[in-house]
Amino acid sequence: MKIAFVGKGGSGKTTLTSLFAAYLAHRGRPVLAIDADINQHLAVGLGASEEEAAALPTLGEHLGLIKDYLRGDNPRITGADAMIKTTPPGRGSRLLRPFEDNPIADACFRTLGRVRLGVTGRFDETDLGVSCYHSKVGAAELLLNHLIDADDEYVVLDMTAGADAFASGLFTRFDITFLVCEPTLRSLGVYRQYADYAHDFDVRLAVIGNKITDNEDIEFLRQHVGEDLLCWLTGSGHVRAAERGRTRPITALEPENLTALGTILSTVDKTPQDWHRFHRQAIEFHLRNARSWGNNRTGHDLTAQIDPGFTPGPAALTGS
Repeated sequence: MKIAFVGKGGSGKTTLTSLFAAYLAHRGRPVLAIDADINQHLAVGLGASEEEAAALPTLGEHLGLIKDYLRGDNPRITGADAMIKTTPPGRGSRLLRPFEDNPIADACFRTLGRVRLGVTGRFDETDLGVSCYHSKVGAAELLLNHLIDADDEYVVLDMTAGADAFASGLFTRFDITFLVCEPTLRSLGVYRQYADYAHDFDVRLAVIGNKITDNEDIEFLRQHVGEDLLCWLTGSGHVRAAERGRTRPITALEPENLTALGTILSTVDKTPQDWHRFHRQAIEFHLRNARSWGNNRTGHDLTAQIDPGFTPGPAALTGS
């Protein structure tokens, strides 16, 4: 299952991503976490020191390797230079499993506790004033297009904040998206925008209230998000301790907050995977990008990369 956590900057989506990943690992569920936020804090949220987090390999710096490996012997892709962030898989492409050993996993993923982690990478001085952050997030989008996960495997992404999530097709690459919402008008503004796009693109969306202090906060969210409100987390001493560098086991989280994580997990487990929808959206965004800038930049007709006889999913791993 592919799961995204989104929301306004400061709403607590990185905290929720790290808590949920730790909860999955504690429950014995295999979890791959990917930090796709411009503020790269997920590794620290999972217990790494700032120094350890800064030393992690990044997807962005291995984009060439990622392209070369995923291309495989797909005859529709002439070379890695013809691949862009939206390039869909086809017959001959290499499809990934989230917990297999392969050159991408060896180069880009590391394990923190029982969580496999990948990070897109921070901005550095050479990026300033030259490139947008989505040049790095594109590596994650390309991976997800080629990733075949089972319903008992969990791929959890911490997304960029607010409207930045819509600057690429990455927001459609998930089985379910959880929007972390504080009981504030600013946070609700992001919810309304996300809900509009979710409806337009058939994105499954649920709201998780965060930083809840009393029943008035809950009623405020219910009034504005209605049935989209799945559950909520209260202010947490466990989280504050982690933010001060005192990492505790997930079992030390407040009981009501553990119950909320359980609700999130049960919702994920009840969500069906729809590989045809997933691939249809991949093709739609690939065509948009190819025609708006990709063809000119690469010098190739990228629309020809679409394999009309191919749909990703578990059956594609066996060629059936």
